[in-house]
Amino acid sequence: MCSHYQTLKDAELLLKKFGVREKPAAIGKYDMWPRYQGVFVRRPVEHDAGDEAVPEREAVVGRWGLISAMTKADGLEKAGKLSTFNARSETAPKSFTFGNAWRRAQHCIIPADAIFEPDWRSGAAVATRFTRADGAPLGIAGLWDRWRDSAGQLQESYTMLTINADDDPMFRDYHQAGKEKRMVVILPEGAYGDWLTAPAEATRDFLVPFPSEKLIATPMK
Repeated sequence: MCSHYQTLKDAELLLKKFGVREKPAAIGKYDMWPRYQGVFVRRPVEHDAGDEAVPEREAVVGRWGLISAMTKADGLEKAGKLSTFNARSETAPKSFTFGNAWRRAQHCIIPADAIFEPDWRSGAAVATRFTRADGAPLGIAGLWDRWRDSAGQLQESYTMLTINADDDPMFRDYHQAGKEKRMVVILPEGAYGDWLTAPAEATRDFLVPFPSEKLIATPMK
């Protein structure tokens, strides 16, 4: 699972690499940790309104750690304390937290310069930075949802989708021995548009490992 990543420093990359028409007012912190406000890319909520002014994609700032739209006001405090920054793809469809976003195909892409995972092979956790070998930003598959806070205002949130990595040539070497290996879903650039428009029944078609030879792992010593 990924609990630390670095978002984009350059808002221009959102336009160039992720097809966003307008920059967000702010990208947020560069070093992202759970519950921080970060940027994700999605189809606008109004995409079916028939309005030509509505862009195909938009960049939204929201909480990294999804809170379901189904959460009632008296459950918001508890929901905010849960670890919902990653969603297990195997259980997300039936999860209270992620089920609404999954059923509604509320797909998003989380732009990132890098993700971090711990390498335990030495017996101690060594933070390792993963980047694309070609220098392009990562586009991580995620789900988004929005909840209404106690003041009645809609708040955005998102999560990264993860898959099993026990047999992955790269990520099988990370995390503690004896525990299941997990990895986030990194989308190839050619799949961005299809991912954002895919129906719920096609979600799993995109949840595949990114080629390990196209990534670089750098220990942070």
